[in-house]
Amino acid sequence: MPIDGASAVRVLILGSDTPLGVALIRRQALFGRHELVPMSCSACRWKSERQAKKSIVRAKSDVVVDLRIETAADGGLQIQELDLQRCHWVAKACHRTGATYLYVSSSTVFSGELERPYVEEDSPDSAEVAGHLLARAEHVVADVCLRHLIVRFGPVFSSVGMNLIKRLLGSLQESDSLVLDDNLRGCPVAADDGARVLLALLDQLGTGLEPWGTYHYGSSDTATYYEFAEALLASASQFFEFSSSQVQLERETFGSRSLNRTLDCSKIRNTFAVRQVPWRSVIGDVVKHYYEQQQG
Repeated sequence: MPIDGASAVRVLILGSDTPLGVALIRRQALFGRHELVPMSCSACRWKSERQAKKSIVRAKSDVVVDLRIETAADGGLQIQELDLQRCHWVAKACHRTGATYLYVSSSTVFSGELERPYVEEDSPDSAEVAGHLLARAEHVVADVCLRHLIVRFGPVFSSVGMNLIKRLLGSLQESDSLVLDDNLRGCPVAADDGARVLLALLDQLGTGLEPWGTYHYGSSDTATYYEFAEALLASASQFFEFSSSQVQLERETFGSRSLNRTLDCSKIRNTFAVRQVPWRSVIGDVVKHYYEQQQG
């Protein structure tokens, strides 16, 4: 719910048709009071800085929420250099107009080599292409726009769009075997939960708070890809018949160490009073919505 004394803010959503964008618009309609200006991913594929600047200026927004690149990473899509250039254009436009740039990133920026949860001060060190490009985009946002918020989420899952849910359940429906990694631990985030967090930040910005910097959010219970799939398939078994032999656990090579991309979320809790919630409590509803859409 909005904070007492907070003003409504006008928000331009870049990537309003992404899982987080859809959840943000739906949740705002139910609980919020901010004015959201949607812009789809296709409408954000500017070819020049002039086009990007025009979109930002015309929106006359107090906050620009950028969901484009995080969604591409979670959906397994290739991130291009032009995507980073577009972040630069948006950052420059926000800086010139005085708008806040709320850029959503991912725990993928980290290698997973640390045994403890990652804090915001840890340097991104991922060797993966997507993680490296996400980290570069973060640097551009922070370097160009003073009024910036960078929020790193754990892997986002949803019943809509390309993400972990669709990739796993889609493979099952096609009768493909699933080979899942049990070596990498993270903190999955339901899109609706991510939308809750983003709206909490917008509420606080409406009070005049200027909490510029980087923040982490992940669910309160961690999981490997295999553990996540186990819970996912337990829910999916109510809607779709499959053989347990379709799920195979990827074996670790001898001497390999477990990787960890869990996030320390104390900073966002202390600054914005955002509490963590478990992803397991909502996985059943997400799977139900997924199959309802498939049948529709």
